[in-house]
Amino acid sequence: MAISLIDTFRVLASFDPPRGSLRGAPWEAYVDWAIAQGLAPLASYNLEYRLAGGADAPEWARDRLLSIYSGSVNDNVMKLVNFKRCVDELEGRQLLIMGGAAFADTLYPHVGFRPVLEISMLLRRMDVDAFAGYLAQHQFRPEPDEPAHGAVKVVSDGRTPIFLYADVLGAERRTEVQGIFERAKPMRMYGPSIFRPDLEDAVLLVCLEQAREGYQMPWLSYLDLRELMTGATSMGSVYSRPVNVAILLERAKAWRLERALYTSLSILARLFPSMAESLKPALPPLRRATRELLERLVVVPASEPGKMSHVRGSERLRRLLTGQ
Repeated sequence: MAISLIDTFRVLASFDPPRGSLRGAPWEAYVDWAIAQGLAPLASYNLEYRLAGGADAPEWARDRLLSIYSGSVNDNVMKLVNFKRCVDELEGRQLLIMGGAAFADTLYPHVGFRPVLEISMLLRRMDVDAFAGYLAQHQFRPEPDEPAHGAVKVVSDGRTPIFLYADVLGAERRTEVQGIFERAKPMRMYGPSIFRPDLEDAVLLVCLEQAREGYQMPWLSYLDLRELMTGATSMGSVYSRPVNVAILLERAKAWRLERALYTSLSILARLFPSMAESLKPALPPLRRATRELLERLVVVPASEPGKMSHVRGSERLRRLLTGQ
């Protein structure tokens, strides 16, 4: 029986994959796509250790995914241990880690499941240059190109780029950004100056990143959002609690991210239909015309593998989604 690409994704992106054969899956398309989307390590683990007989996947596909999984484990450990050595003794600051480096050990049962390609950090603007200078003592140098993805500055030691962000909600909402720092939770494994955002803030920061990228980012981001919205039930971490929906909606309104939250959660509901009902209370109450526009331009194409592309007027749409 033929199995679609999206169905293959759902099975192999699960922390508890349903038993069964994937013999009819589109492996030629899936393997390259999964690698590009950051999904290969988790998919490989499921095929090798969770699904009997590798779910009848062809040997070449399992071998290729397994090599990515092994590399991801080693790469993550190298990057995170090196980062710890750099910041472990830094005192008197409050620097927030966002994204993959904050999620690999809190949302995923194994740190190797969640590739960490870069380290993203949120800083107060006055700390950006000082921290970049501190990192320079550890061989991190400014990248020659203009900072991408909304970062103020990017530094790298040739192996690990570190994206430094400030005023992520725009200069006019610095009070809301200050609230992110006030609610942040310590990451003691990295020393006294490193923190990570609280749960509701982490959800909205993921939605902000997705909207800022025009929803053209690796689908690994949706696994992050899935685990945040379900309270990281596979773990016992700072994110292992139910999302406070009232606070999430209130904060989304204050941050002007209601459209981004609606879009991200709507995509998540299409990718994982079993979540759709539980996500409904967290959908902001947008006007019908706005909902229909977002569904047509973003939600539907972003929910199909390989179908999302920049739409006409995409910069205007990005401003609509992010409030910036």
